[in-house]
Amino acid sequence: MGGVEDDGPPSKRVKVSSGESGGLSNGVSLRERGSCSMSDSMARVLASQGDDEVVGSSGVIKKVEFVRIIAEALYSLGYSKSGANLEEESGIPLRSPEVDLFMHQILEGQWDESVSMLHEIGLIDETIIKLASFVILEQKFFELLDGGKFMDALKTLRSEITPLCINDERVRELSSFIVAPHKIYLMELVALVLQKDACRFHNSAVGKMSLLTDHQCGRDHIPSQTLQILQEHSDEVWFLQFSHNGKYLASSSGDCLVIIWEVTVDGRVSLKHRLSGHRKPVSYISWSPEDDQLLTCGVDETIRRWDIASGECHHIYQKTGLGLVSCAWAPNGKSIFSGTTDKSISMWNLEGNELECWRGQRTTRIADLGITMDGKELITVCKETTIMLFGWETKFEKFIEEDQPIISFALSEDKKFLLVSLLNEELHLWNIDGSTRLIAKYKGHKRSCFVVRPCFGGLEQSFIVSGSEDYLHNADIANMEAMTRMDVYIYLPLLYNHAWTYTCSLYQFMLCNKTLRILDKVKWMDGKVVMFGGSVYIWHRLSGELILTLAGHSGAVNCVSWNPTNPHMLASASDDRTIRIWGLNQVNMNINGRHSNGVHHCNGGA
Repeated sequence: MGGVEDDGPPSKRVKVSSGESGGLSNGVSLRERGSCSMSDSMARVLASQGDDEVVGSSGVIKKVEFVRIIAEALYSLGYSKSGANLEEESGIPLRSPEVDLFMHQILEGQWDESVSMLHEIGLIDETIIKLASFVILEQKFFELLDGGKFMDALKTLRSEITPLCINDERVRELSSFIVAPHKIYLMELVALVLQKDACRFHNSAVGKMSLLTDHQCGRDHIPSQTLQILQEHSDEVWFLQFSHNGKYLASSSGDCLVIIWEVTVDGRVSLKHRLSGHRKPVSYISWSPEDDQLLTCGVDETIRRWDIASGECHHIYQKTGLGLVSCAWAPNGKSIFSGTTDKSISMWNLEGNELECWRGQRTTRIADLGITMDGKELITVCKETTIMLFGWETKFEKFIEEDQPIISFALSEDKKFLLVSLLNEELHLWNIDGSTRLIAKYKGHKRSCFVVRPCFGGLEQSFIVSGSEDYLHNADIANMEAMTRMDVYIYLPLLYNHAWTYTCSLYQFMLCNKTLRILDKVKWMDGKVVMFGGSVYIWHRLSGELILTLAGHSGAVNCVSWNPTNPHMLASASDDRTIRIWGLNQVNMNINGRHSNGVHHCNGGA
């Protein structure tokens, strides 16, 4: 959907001959083969770039193009000095500095850098970029094989060359160069990988695995025990997120407060800063790429940028007459993006100057806003059932269409996968790297009327985790006295109607000499009062199997975050005004650890 069609034959300028085995036996070095035609190709592609001065009586021949054609002809005939003199005297270089750098990278075998440079030398046609990338990565593949780095070569083939969807026949031929001499080794490796993938609870760095015994981790490798309950917020906790380095946790609440927590070396979580200033509840948080700053967004209000070391607010971003609903950092950390209540998206520099504004149906009131790894595509919910990937430089748009209203979404760490939470209590996993496609669905959690945010997590992000709204009690309105049989006061301060607004109804029931309990979330559903608790649901990402449900919260679980550097630390935020830090069940680990052939982390470190 929205992808580039790659069914046509490759261009002659970058065509790869399938009849050659590459520098493995023909005596031609990889570097020479990698650079033999790319300079001509790039020069011709860029030949049309320049000013508009023309020569000749017809007035249709551009001077820059004419001079470059002559210079290229002189060089190709061996008249290097004449070609250089023409460039110097005309002031028109044959190639741009970017192309010269690109050629230098090719000659030096800097394959990854040269692939990145393809996007910076002015190539517009995405198909040409893919074809050129294929040629370059093929040289990288052969160089890794020549160096005996078979696993790196396999990784390049699987994760870099194959996703280009260029010349499938050639890709199969390249794979034969690995399989033929190393077939037994690869068969063993595949068998071990399949063992690991089949293990539903694999969440630890693998030590030694054997083909003679089945590899199987226990559920005690998943963080499932409450190690801490953080109770610094005075209202529902709506959002939380670990920093990229795993050293901090930020949380936001209906109390308009943002709290920065620090993860200590012993795995404990302690309060670092209270960030106050928002006048409305804070619905969204975004960490800077370097984890030294934090963006916070109030509900239809302003965005604030905070310094993590000092806890000071460095800037407030706002638009007159409008509220900001979402925020995200550019990957370079030099600008930010925001969604606005008028459904537009803005880009700001750090000083608060609005650099761009894209109007139209670009976003909704949903707070989620993402950006791809290269920083060139914004991801936003543009309609109730539609997610848009918007190329803010090219203005190119592609869409993900769902059948149900979208509640929220989360990006994987590598920004290649999108996890979408839907109204019908399903999570959909989309591959957004290139063309978009749905690859998995997860079911089992409950969601009725609140925003519940899922996330990726665990070792190699092998798990999907989500909060949930689980019903605690269901009583007939006509017989409210029946609820007094509970052994606590029941105090119902909030009743939600179908428009999600508060009513002033208040019911109080009392049993003598009992303690008062506040149940924070109550909803009118089909003539009944429903009170919500919450659980954390964990699925195995590859199989889609629901493997664990973590109970403990007495209110709906709104948001979850898995520590990206410690697979054994998970945090959950709830309407019960608490944050729970989940870790390994140390008792079970001590009993069962000797039976596991994996190596596990301790909470808070390796």
